[in-house]
Parts: sequence; structure tokens; C-alpha cells
Amino acid sequence: MKIAVLSGKGGTGKTLMAVNLSSVVPGSVYVDCDVEEPNGHLFFKPDITSSETVYVKIPEVQTDLCTGCRKCVEFCKFNALAYINQSLLVFDEICHSCGGCTLICPENALIEKNKSVGRIQIGTSDDVTVLTGIMNTGESSGMPIIKQLLSKDSLNEEFVFIDCPPGSSCIVMESVKLADYCILVAEPTMFGKHNLEMVHELVTLMEKPYSVILNKCVDGENPSEKYCINNNIRISGRFPFDNELGTINSNGMISARVQSTYQSMFASLLQEIGSVN
Repeated sequence: MKIAVLSGKGGTGKTLMAVNLSSVVPGSVYVDCDVEEPNGHLFFKPDITSSETVYVKIPEVQTDLCTGCRKCVEFCKFNALAYINQSLLVFDEICHSCGGCTLICPENALIEKNKSVGRIQIGTSDDVTVLTGIMNTGESSGMPIIKQLLSKDSLNEEFVFIDCPPGSSCIVMESVKLADYCILVAEPTMFGKHNLEMVHELVTLMEKPYSVILNKCVDGENPSEKYCINNNIRISGRFPFDNELGTINSNGMISARVQSTYQSMFASLLQEIGSVN
């Protein structure tokens, strides 16, 4: 079972949930798809067993063959090519690696070369396999890294927990694509409700089964809870605003491994989620 953990924004407790749920399942796999700012490894502190670079293909100009016909420039809808001062320029940062320019060039003046966009680390933490995607600073998209992460053989294990990027963009859709079930983590504020709406719309469009975890709950009005009730959304768990849980988390420790109370709490949550299917 592949379970994706989402939130409409950062800081809701998405990684807290994904890490702790992974830790209570022997032999599970944790996949950190939040490649711009991965932090699951800060809690697991895995022993790294392998690391690999993620490459994309970008065009390289063979200037002696280029005649300046500009067909490649006209073809590229992302404006990653320009012909200036009798030279063809390639802007790596906005190239989408479609390969079309190399195919359309009548002089074969464009060839493809590898460009590193990030890396993937695989390690173990007790009995949990930890996969982490790390995007290079300055890259515009983590999509190639997420695709390579989710192609790993490790994802064939019985329980896989996918820690998604925050929000509802294309990289979130890619992270959720293989999921059998989605957990939406939300805060008890108007802002939290707004962001819950975004990820709720996403999983609905993708026709994924899902439920909500309300985190940092306090006494008083909870707009996110009200949204769930009004839209008949199943609430799998409610976590209070807990100073002790926050302290453990801020110290880079896994709550379910530190204290039996939290171990039971997350195990019960997983059982509740399993009862949906």
C-alpha cells in the first residue's frame, strides 16, 4: 500500500506524520519527494547505502554546423533558445528537456548532453528504508528527481509512505500519481482551511481515496474541521497542539521511537486509515 501525505502549505506537520507513520511499520519505505527542502532524513538519520545523480538532457550547440536558420528558436515554446550576434544561445535554466530542437535542426547542429539537476540517496534507519531526493540549488523543477525516486524497486514493499511537496502543483501530482491512498494534513486556521481546499480538490480530481488529519488542534473554532464536516470528508485523526510532541520534533527525533504513547497513537492512526480500504 502506497500512502501519500500531503498538505496545502509547509509547516502543517506533513513530514511529522509521514516519518512517524513509517516508523511504526516494520520494513516500510519512506520516500521524501519534497526535493526542494527534504528534511525527513534529519529525523531518520539513515545510514546511506547508495547515492546517484539525476540528469536531464539539454541541447549543446555545435557552432561550426549552425547556419543561423533559427528553426530551433521558432520551435521552442519555452524561449530556451535565442540567436543573437550570429550565435545560437541555450538557456539551460528554462529548457524543458523535450529534445525537439535537436530533432528539428536541419544541420544536426544541436546535440544533447547531460546536466545534473540533483541526486537521490538511499539508506536505512532501523528497519525503515529511506529514499531522499535532493534538488540542486537554482534548479527550476524537481520533477525529474521525483520521477526517478518513484521508479525505484523499493516501492514494491508492502508499505510505502510518500512525503509529498507542499501545495498542489505539478510536482505534487507526480508524487501522488502512484499512491493507493492520500492523507491530507491541515491546521485549524482559516489559512489552513484554504490550503486544505487546494489539496482536497487535487485528490478529488485524481480520484484518489483520502482522509484528513487535523493537526495542532486547540480549543475553539476549527475552520478546517468545519470544512471537512460540510463536505462529508472523513477525519482519520485529530492531533492536539502538544508542546511535548513539538519539542521532540524540533530536536530532530521521531516521536513514535522516543515514547510509547506516541507509538500507540500513530499505530492507531494507521489502523484507522487501513479500515477505510
